Amino acid sequence: MQLNLGVILHESASDRPDHVAIRLNERELTYAEVDRQARGIATALLERGIAPGQTVALLIPNVPEFTTAYFGILYAGFTVVPLNVLLSAPEITYHLQDSGAQLLIAHPFFAESVKAGAEAAGVPVVWSSGEGDDTLDAMAARPPLADLHPTLPTDTAVVLYTSGTTGKPKGAELTHSNLFFNCSVVVPRLMPVEPDVVLFATLPLFHSFGQTCVQNVAISMAGTVTMLPRFTPEDAFKIMERDRVTVFTGVPTMYFALLYHECEREYDISALKYCMSGGAPMPVEIMKAFEEKYPVQILEGYGLSETSPVASFNMFGRPRQPGSIGYPVWGTEMRIVDENDRPLPDGERGEICIRGHHVMKGYLNRPDATKEALRGGWFHSGDIGVRSPEGYFTIVDRKKDMILRGGFNVYPREIEEVLFGHESIAEAAVIGVPDPEKGEEIKAIIVVAPGAKLSAEDVIAFCKERLAAYKYPRIVEFMDALPKGSTGKILKRELS
Repeated sequence: MQLNLGVILHESASDRPDHVAIRLNERELTYAEVDRQARGIATALLERGIAPGQTVALLIPNVPEFTTAYFGILYAGFTVVPLNVLLSAPEITYHLQDSGAQLLIAHPFFAESVKAGAEAAGVPVVWSSGEGDDTLDAMAARPPLADLHPTLPTDTAVVLYTSGTTGKPKGAELTHSNLFFNCSVVVPRLMPVEPDVVLFATLPLFHSFGQTCVQNVAISMAGTVTMLPRFTPEDAFKIMERDRVTVFTGVPTMYFALLYHECEREYDISALKYCMSGGAPMPVEIMKAFEEKYPVQILEGYGLSETSPVASFNMFGRPRQPGSIGYPVWGTEMRIVDENDRPLPDGERGEICIRGHHVMKGYLNRPDATKEALRGGWFHSGDIGVRSPEGYFTIVDRKKDMILRGGFNVYPREIEEVLFGHESIAEAAVIGVPDPEKGEEIKAIIVVAPGAKLSAEDVIAFCKERLAAYKYPRIVEFMDALPKGSTGKILKRELS
């Protein structure tokens, strides 16, 4: 049996060739145009001598070129490696080397970090806009690939990088089957979606939430994706009115911004049928206030990069439980286990484990990490939750030490390693502290080396040069010594 995730675009282009697939302000691409460009890109990639199964990286914001390149890579039988556009040059180098990328397709807005990172990795770059042969326009103009490359359902379609508590990000290998079922079977079952659905793409498409739940869902249903590369509440309201958006998908900080933003005028968002929230817990009071102000229901769910991502959801037609992550989605099993992986009864806290068609095949080139995460045939999320007698799940704690800033997972160990690279820093610990806008903010607690002088501004500037914009600490505190246990381990629970 063969399955290529690119079939969702192929079929929609066959069914609705003249329907608008992607919109960015005044720019529109029909399904026929997206399909044609993807086929040209596929031809150009094959002409470069890249072999099916090898990886091609993308570093592009929410613009149509992300989608045409994404499907061009799939059409040719390659694996897509979407990269966060906020990565620094050293981080780009790491991701390209770790994934074995043969090529990086990038937006020129990030040229400085892209050039430095790709050069250090020895990976050629094609620009998503501009003139010349090494551009996406030139690739898209090549003769169209006649047929999608035959891939197996178990072949890797996309590698999504997710940070780990041990520091370096790991690449979750998601198969054609994982992603196909999540976008074309699971999400459409969560809410009744009309044929002319218009989904709002302001969640980054390099992230699993935006990629699956917005781009791929819309493409699989032959709907329309309207893009906003950089979220602002005013722009979001303008687009929802102008394009008659029917489904808005966002993280809680976006709903917070929409709720409290003072608009320049009143916008007509009456076309909006449903809102989806994920990426971080939605405060119940924010949900209630939003639904009182706007006549639309927010449906909250849960997932991870390793689960393609949707694993559970407060789905339409079932009793909604505000503050919970809902029920396991179609084809999914979830359970709560203790530290010995023994199932726990309803009401008891334990680790959330997931089994189903959407669980990754493993971490790229990391057999030990894969074995640990998928032990016993269940994916171990690291999140602590409770199952109710009615069958819905609630998260009561998160992965140890992880900071959830504006919907992005930030792992202190990675930041601490950067801090320890500063000659004036003797000790460092990074924690999350409550923040009304971002949910959590990143705080670094520093012990300065004897005889050295260091300011908070120095620490922040040092980190900004070496970390993505969402990772560097905004708050710095200095201490004479960090609290430690009997083994010398820093006691983060005593820090605030």
